Amino acid sequence: MKTNIGIFFGGRSTEHEISVISANQAMHAVDKDRFDVTPIYITKDGRWFTGSALMDISAYRDIPALLKQCTPVYMRPIYGDFNLYTEQNGFMKKGVKSVACLDVAIPVLHGSNGEDGTFQGVLQSTGLPFAGCDVLSSANGMDKITMKMILQADGIPVVDYVWFTDKQWFSQRDRLIGKIEDKLGYPVIIKPANLGSSVGIARADNRETLIAKVSEAEKYSSRIIVEHLVENLQEINCSVLGNCDEYRMSVLEEPIKSGEILSYEDKYMGGSKGAKGMQASQKRIPADLPAQMTERIQFLAGETFRVLGCHGVSRVDVIVDRDDSSIYVNEINTIPGSLSFYLWEATGLSFDKLMSELISLALKRRRDQEMKTVSYDQNIFSLGGGVKGAKGGKFNK
Repeated sequence: MKTNIGIFFGGRSTEHEISVISANQAMHAVDKDRFDVTPIYITKDGRWFTGSALMDISAYRDIPALLKQCTPVYMRPIYGDFNLYTEQNGFMKKGVKSVACLDVAIPVLHGSNGEDGTFQGVLQSTGLPFAGCDVLSSANGMDKITMKMILQADGIPVVDYVWFTDKQWFSQRDRLIGKIEDKLGYPVIIKPANLGSSVGIARADNRETLIAKVSEAEKYSSRIIVEHLVENLQEINCSVLGNCDEYRMSVLEEPIKSGEILSYEDKYMGGSKGAKGMQASQKRIPADLPAQMTERIQFLAGETFRVLGCHGVSRVDVIVDRDDSSIYVNEINTIPGSLSFYLWEATGLSFDKLMSELISLALKRRRDQEMKTVSYDQNIFSLGGGVKGAKGGKFNK
């Protein structure tokens, strides 16, 4: 029996289409001699489907037609139940049946409701082994505010920033504008705190533009971060693979942007007429940097991965200030576009080997977790003490 790998993708996210591309690449890279693959597509309204038709990227041009070829499925929130179920409503066949039993899950869900820890919580509640970051590291990695707070506390350099909620912006706008101008000055860059793929990101060179761009960012997130903009910057990315105790770094890449900010189109359109994922974007691999700077960036990428408690494969994006060679960690992508396979291929690890390693990491983490105590084999209600009545009583612990 081959290990059955469930690859989850799509989702309720602004990065839905990019997730489909990344997952399709990953599904075709899995070593079919060792593993079976079960695709699980999550629609934009949150429904789950499986079926072989999901393996064909061209089928997504007509989603309604594609879904007619697929089976709607769900998982039960029961620990140890790794089945995908569907409901039978045909004549003589009613009830629920299992259509697949998963051994390992690989979430390829970019952005909100997938990369932010919500989906990882579903998997952890069932006990299904899965590749990638857990709930805590996913949530902290996704939120640019908490990520920077954690990195700063551990001495990892980040650019100066101011953050606030949409409600604070409504009620305290003048105070926040003053704080931004005093602490950061112009130009600044405005970002929704928990989105990726450059969605909702904009530059502001004055107060009027700042107000307009924050209003735009509010459409995507209730938490906003405004950062000092390094004008003469060089963007460098590094992938990290492993777990927070044992990991290694890839070669570096320098994305090539068409404007001042690396855009969604720069990342995923690759200058072509159709989106093809992160591997299609314009870039230099390896990045043309001095050896000492390369080593420093790889070290900071690894430290970011370690401090945030990451697992699986991530991509850390850094900023180099060309004026003084300062290096700042910009963000981490805990489920990077195309799973950063192109960086690992340039490092000497093929895509199929990357997928096999992610599966091994998932199974190893499950074995490690099974050695931990999660509950006591003791029923306090049988001890005769501690509970003082069924209603309004005092509970002594």
